[in-house]
Amino acid sequence: MNNTTTSTKKIPVGQKIAFGIGMFANQMFPAILGIFMVVLVQDLGFPGWMWGLIFFAPRIFDSVTDPIMGFISDNTKSKWGRRRQYVFIGGIMMGISFIIMWQLYKENSLEYNFWYFFLWSLVFYLGLTLFSVPYVAMGYEMTDDFHERTNIMATAQWIGQWAWVIAPWFWIIMYDPEWFPSAEVATRELAIWVGIFCALCAIVPALFIKSESTEDKDYLPLSFSNIGSSLENIVNGFIEAFKLKPFRKICGATFLIFNAFNTVAALTFFVIVYKLFNGDAGATGVWVVLFGCLGALGTTFIVIPSITKMSKWWGKKNAFMVAQSISIVGYIMLYFLFIPGKPWMYIIALPFFSFGIGSLFTIMMSMTADIIDIDELNTGLRREGIFGAIYWWMVKVGFAIAGALSGLIIAIVGFNPDLATVDQQGAVDGLHAFFCFFPMAGTIIAIFVMKDYNITEESANEVRAKINQRKRAVN
Repeated sequence: MNNTTTSTKKIPVGQKIAFGIGMFANQMFPAILGIFMVVLVQDLGFPGWMWGLIFFAPRIFDSVTDPIMGFISDNTKSKWGRRRQYVFIGGIMMGISFIIMWQLYKENSLEYNFWYFFLWSLVFYLGLTLFSVPYVAMGYEMTDDFHERTNIMATAQWIGQWAWVIAPWFWIIMYDPEWFPSAEVATRELAIWVGIFCALCAIVPALFIKSESTEDKDYLPLSFSNIGSSLENIVNGFIEAFKLKPFRKICGATFLIFNAFNTVAALTFFVIVYKLFNGDAGATGVWVVLFGCLGALGTTFIVIPSITKMSKWWGKKNAFMVAQSISIVGYIMLYFLFIPGKPWMYIIALPFFSFGIGSLFTIMMSMTADIIDIDELNTGLRREGIFGAIYWWMVKVGFAIAGALSGLIIAIVGFNPDLATVDQQGAVDGLHAFFCFFPMAGTIIAIFVMKDYNITEESANEVRAKINQRKRAVN
């Protein structure tokens, strides 16, 4: 039978921190990519179609490689266990390819820079898949304790959030002539430091999180000769995962909340500049940076500790409901506190607004671990890799859709960044309304989706008891 040994004992703080350091790398790379990507258009002259292809193609690539990596990770026989070697190799591969792909020079032809970046970005995303899928699965299998799962994910998200606190300041560094002569030069040099540091963070879980040998496990065979049956098993794994109603619910709710948020996150710069500063980008100072930075700090010091306690007091589903309800209050506050000439007013709304996206992955990743137990009870298999791949695949595909929706919103309201606010006040007000109410709508629908989520601490413990009873009978 395909099982790994889990333990209900508390996980040492050092192990939680080691897992969390990996989360910093997992979040820092996309956070920095979102900033560096602007250089491709603004400084290197990439047209819209090139930027769009670079943005979307890796997501299509991920949609193929993620589930395959999940299957491989779940069925690896090794003295190092199922995950650590992939996390290590993937972390190194991410760091090296990230550095190389940003060594772009304006004097090279546009076509050369495009193909150079595009091909190396595929190598980077392959490294991300090798790292992230087994890394996330590693967190799911660290313990079978209902509340300790939340503690592990809360620690990881707390450390990972610092990426979003730090990343916005790269805007200032990149465009400050006292630091770098141009943003093009800045990306080349900063990529080296980011790549090395994040690669070191990424391999920490592989080096310090314990795992048992799987050499004697009865896993599905991995070989080129059985590639056909392996692909069939991957497809069957997807089908069986989505048969679990609780899993469909957390995937759907995450898709709605995360991607409604990301749809309008791309509009933050325009809303702050045009709503609060009448289109004068030079007058904004650090207010665009502070919006993301203070929001991340609120998540780090208010949201994650609060959601961890709420989960223990009221259960995971109720904690989710409360946190998302608080975020709705925050979105309403943002609508009324974006006051021209008074940018500091929006700070009041940030702690409330941050509860939505800031609590999401702490709770949902903990819930996923509970659902994996149900799958083990039903099938006798531990498939953290497959479940993690499917969950994050939903996030990535939705993120790509969010990028398209951002452009659609701009078109719907008729916003033109080349015009002053006074010439398009209606468009700016429409952009502000979408910024506040679009994610609020996604959150409300997600709350409705989750209202009959039925895994409680009691039912989760019953599932674990049945699994342990079956293990004892086999042994």
